[in-house]
Amino acid sequence: MTAVRHLPPELPHDAATAALTEKRLRRMRPFGSRGPRIDHEVLPPGPRWPAVLQSVALLRFRHQFVPWAHRTYGDVFTVRMVPDRPLVLFTRPEHAREIFAADPATFHAGKANAILGPMMGEHSLLLQDGPAHQRARKLLMPAFNGHALREYGALVTEVARAEVATWHDGEELRALDRMNRLTLEVILRVVFGVTDERRLALLRPRVNRVVDISPAVLFGWSMPRLRRVGPWAAAQRNAYELDQLIHAEIRERRAAPDLGSRTDVLSRLIRVGGDDGAGERDTLTDEELRDQLVTLLLAGHETTATALAWALHELGRDPALLARTTAAADAGDDEWLEAVLKESMRLHPVIPMVVRTLTAPARIGGIDLPAGVTVGPSILLAHARPDNFDDPGAFRPERFVDATPAPNTWIPFGGGVRRCIGAGFSLMEGVVVLREVLSACSVQSLAEDRPKVRNITSVPRGGARIRVTAR
Repeated sequence: MTAVRHLPPELPHDAATAALTEKRLRRMRPFGSRGPRIDHEVLPPGPRWPAVLQSVALLRFRHQFVPWAHRTYGDVFTVRMVPDRPLVLFTRPEHAREIFAADPATFHAGKANAILGPMMGEHSLLLQDGPAHQRARKLLMPAFNGHALREYGALVTEVARAEVATWHDGEELRALDRMNRLTLEVILRVVFGVTDERRLALLRPRVNRVVDISPAVLFGWSMPRLRRVGPWAAAQRNAYELDQLIHAEIRERRAAPDLGSRTDVLSRLIRVGGDDGAGERDTLTDEELRDQLVTLLLAGHETTATALAWALHELGRDPALLARTTAAADAGDDEWLEAVLKESMRLHPVIPMVVRTLTAPARIGGIDLPAGVTVGPSILLAHARPDNFDDPGAFRPERFVDATPAPNTWIPFGGGVRRCIGAGFSLMEGVVVLREVLSACSVQSLAEDRPKVRNITSVPRGGARIRVTAR
């Protein structure tokens, strides 16, 4: 338990929690268990470069590499990932429909998301498959139903209003930084339910270090020796420290006298439960709660912040669009505000693809694929296809007003039984934040921006710089 002895004195010190962290880091491999050997000759065409170069191209230069591969090899192509993990990307809506509607017993999302295992944990909704996934989703769903979202809205409004109140007339700022700060506060207060300023101060930097983790660190978890040096050692220390704080919060929340009346996500998840089929009440353990909270953190913090930053960037480039959206904020026209957010997610995808790993041979789009291959629709390409969206390079929120895109063409939250459980929360949060920002100030973009890759997400390279003017 060396890690416990090295914890800063201001953090909780719990040996059982440290043991759980150590077990997770030891067991969860970024690439999962080794799959069957795959004959690459039977796969769709793709680059013939070494797998390491293709992996770097996809992880670091996806916005150039993926469109190039599409132009070069067509609507279905293969990317060779290390270690010997072929990824077959599909680009047409009928392909996405087949994958989303396929048998979850064969199309495993958990295996495909294994790179996140050391951070999220084996109980994460994103890493589970089969009955375990069905159980976890059933237990989590009540915390994200319509009634719960309406209650969260008031808390999000409070957090957003407090953030915007710190902005100064004429200030130049990076929208991405401010939106990350805001959505982090939403996660900590609305999802984790933390209100004590001392604990918030301890959580904020450690949560940010998890969000900012690089692909090199994620891949490095497969080599235990690396965890003793440099960024890998720092990431491991942070994992221990964050787990101590989260487990302490869970223990205290279970004992809280007002647990029954609290509306935050953690309190709801502690209270939730149902018959497990054997006459017992099925509830989430502390370890399961920790994994789901970190999953919500990683899946719902930077993604929403990035969509909001891009939305403000686009509004700040177009005075007419800004005026219409400001009027919508004043009038409480949430449909238009949501359309702005959805168009931001379409034009600037935060996540590049939706992936599944085949546990048995399967046929997709008339192509027979062997077990062990990872497949998935490319969000980047689906959102940019002219046959999916007219003039796809233009920012036009009206695409989402009084109409819906054709099925499986707008897929930022995935689809099928694995569609993101927090989709409703993300859209609600984004609408509330846009309303509060535009009710208080006008925005002007200061520079063009383009995406860059950070961990598994894409964010504005320049931070979406804007000038805010008080209204």
